[in-house]
Amino acid sequence: MPPSSDAENPVLIVGAGTIGLSIGWELARAGTPVEIFDRGEPGRGATWKAGGMLTPDAELQFEEPELYRLNHESLRRWPSFVETLEDATGIDLGFRTEGTLTVAPDEDSAAAMERVYRYQQNIGADVDRLTGAEARDREPFLAPHVAGAVYTDDAQVDNRALVRALVTGIEQQGGALHSPTRIEAVEPDAHSPALRTAAGERIEGRQVIIAAGAWSRQIDGLDDAVRPPVRPVKGQIIELVSRPTFDLQHVVRGPDAYLVPKADDRLLVGATSEEKGFEKSVTGGGLYHLLEGALELVPGIRELTVQNLDVGLRPGTRDNAPLLGPSGAPGVVYATGHYRHGILLTPVTAQEITTYVESGTVSDWLEPFLPTRFAGAAPTA
Repeated sequence: MPPSSDAENPVLIVGAGTIGLSIGWELARAGTPVEIFDRGEPGRGATWKAGGMLTPDAELQFEEPELYRLNHESLRRWPSFVETLEDATGIDLGFRTEGTLTVAPDEDSAAAMERVYRYQQNIGADVDRLTGAEARDREPFLAPHVAGAVYTDDAQVDNRALVRALVTGIEQQGGALHSPTRIEAVEPDAHSPALRTAAGERIEGRQVIIAAGAWSRQIDGLDDAVRPPVRPVKGQIIELVSRPTFDLQHVVRGPDAYLVPKADDRLLVGATSEEKGFEKSVTGGGLYHLLEGALELVPGIRELTVQNLDVGLRPGTRDNAPLLGPSGAPGVVYATGHYRHGILLTPVTAQEITTYVESGTVSDWLEPFLPTRFAGAAPTA
């Protein structure tokens, strides 16, 4: 692979998950040459194995107000992002807006859900408190014993269609995808940062963007003070095949599992959250945990066929929030560490990072998530 000419002055992106691909697409649309590198097939890491949930209200945590704002802003941008990408590529992204039901299967979980509900109300989230009967009216496949639920006006997208559309869009705009191409090191430089591949090739560019998810910290060439403090968080997931007589409409979340219906008759049950490093085995304990939690919410899945079992590695950070913006190393930008929210944060990350690359301006949306907040920090479990 020959280096790009200085005239092209490309932005080099490490990682072709939803974050790297969407940044590449936004930059290419803006007329900036881009080259994207991935150790495997584009989008086949955590992006491919995600649930595709766009649920800032349902996933709201007490200690994450800034992250909630960013999540909600990204959800606001999703409809126009979908429209633009679908118009450009002709690929249906499976964007759905039936909403999410966070379900309490018993009185103890109902009390915990009530505390979250009051917090959701206090910050202005669009939420409805439902009795067990009201929840079953909205979603008849819920278990008869559920104690209650909270409905949130959230959405979901087909993350695999998203990958296909972004790859198509990048190629239409003349962007270059290099896969499988493993990047071993980055060479920071204010004017001509470079990447070095496992094959020994050196590629210079205008700027380097690290969007390699759980592998972002494994790239050499960065001082410890600025290496991204990202760690892998293992998530096991079960893929079931739905039936015409089993038509779950909403994303359903409970204390120990979530269920996400897809238009292609897949029903996803996920996901564990395990500190196991880069270990990716499917375990009996993980499957038992997921099935027990899912059956407690939607007992009808008992008769569905298991189509696939898989594991994804989410990129976690110390505060569960992403690293977005200048890294502290010259010519190197981070767009990584999205943890559970990579799909949700795709539009806002792609658009704000593109704005930074084009203008050098750190927006108000990026400011709370600058990588320099963790200067010199190692990832912690």
